[in-house]
Amino acid sequence: MTRAGVQAINVRFVPGLSGYFHKDLQAVKLSPEYDPLVDNIAAVTTGFTNVVQPGEVISILIRLPNGAVAIGDCVDVIFSGAASRDPLFIPSEHIPLLNAVIKPWLLKCDISSFRPNAVQVDAPWQALGNRRLHTAVRYGLTQALLSATALAWHCTISEVISREWMVDITTRPVPILASCHRNDQLQLDRMIMKQVGLLPHASFVHVNDIGPRGKILLEYVHSVSKRIQERGNPEWRPRLHFDVYGTIGDAFKDDEIPDFFQLIERAAYPYDILIESPIVAATKESQIKRLGLLKSRLKAKKINVKIVADEWCNTLQDIHEFAEAKAVDFVQVKLPDLGSLHNSIDAVIYCRSQNIGCCLGGSANETDLSARITAQVSLATQPDFLLSKPGIGADEGLMILTNEMLRTLALVDMGDGCVPEKNAHGAVTHSVEIQTTNM
Repeated sequence: MTRAGVQAINVRFVPGLSGYFHKDLQAVKLSPEYDPLVDNIAAVTTGFTNVVQPGEVISILIRLPNGAVAIGDCVDVIFSGAASRDPLFIPSEHIPLLNAVIKPWLLKCDISSFRPNAVQVDAPWQALGNRRLHTAVRYGLTQALLSATALAWHCTISEVISREWMVDITTRPVPILASCHRNDQLQLDRMIMKQVGLLPHASFVHVNDIGPRGKILLEYVHSVSKRIQERGNPEWRPRLHFDVYGTIGDAFKDDEIPDFFQLIERAAYPYDILIESPIVAATKESQIKRLGLLKSRLKAKKINVKIVADEWCNTLQDIHEFAEAKAVDFVQVKLPDLGSLHNSIDAVIYCRSQNIGCCLGGSANETDLSARITAQVSLATQPDFLLSKPGIGADEGLMILTNEMLRTLALVDMGDGCVPEKNAHGAVTHSVEIQTTNM
């Protein structure tokens, strides 16, 4: 890609709403019973005033010389402040810094290339006393910068990544894990009707959710498998995925978990099954050790339940450590946790090089915009699957991600590529690309 300097002419920061909410995970786990939308237990994690709070974002708007606008959303995950994550993202605390420090930098920034800017966003800032920006800010800033580079070169985000990382864009959409509520049978039926790649996620957050000796979880896994067999196309073979937030480790001793997983495997039959975060340890080192031992025990007993890492696997370095230890079968590359988007891109490419499974995930607490950018990242990096987002409505996230991938593949197939336009005088100009909304 021939370099041609392009600078923003204006920048705005706009507070808004995310697709879900924040929840104090530590407070929930300490409470035997709670109503998630009623203040019947006290918050304990720093930054939380209530156990459940509305999710908030800051949209970063970068206007280019031709009038096009690149947008990125600063947003964090539902369980902020847990398992080494940055504290809860509160937009009002960051707006002054964005205006004082980030805006002047953006106005001087050459947006014709993405990767160098992403690396700079991710690094410590001298103006902040050599501190790094909050992960949510790094995430939103690099979304906006990546979108700006694509707009400047009149191409898709996938093509920018393909050129700057020298990777191939896939020719078909990446499978999607549809995230459904456990108590919503109609939502599950709709995902069966739409034949998604994986389902239902169905979070189990408190040890009480899985029941005594995991009975409720086993019954639910069996019910999902049975429902698919009753209502699904016999030729459709989805994988089953359940996120248990360490509740299995809370309910069982580590050496008991393999036998319980054997029951889970039988309950899921005839479908392959993935369990995300079966254990949440007190430290990353313990997490890697315990999950690695569990994986070894499952292999020795020939139990076909795959383990997915989420908690304590929050940075590119974490992902390297989990992979090198062969502690899990899959990692979730959780984009808001990794901050600058180049980390997530590098993480997926690394996972593929190490033959470890990879979910390009994120959070229900994201936005339609961050989901669309994630979809384009996935086409260039080719993870095993995507997590549906934003929200846990499944239909909406599935629609946003699927349509963004299909539209992008159609644009890539047109074959125009990342080529800047020239005006009548031969000077390079930069045109708006249809994927991003103008102001």
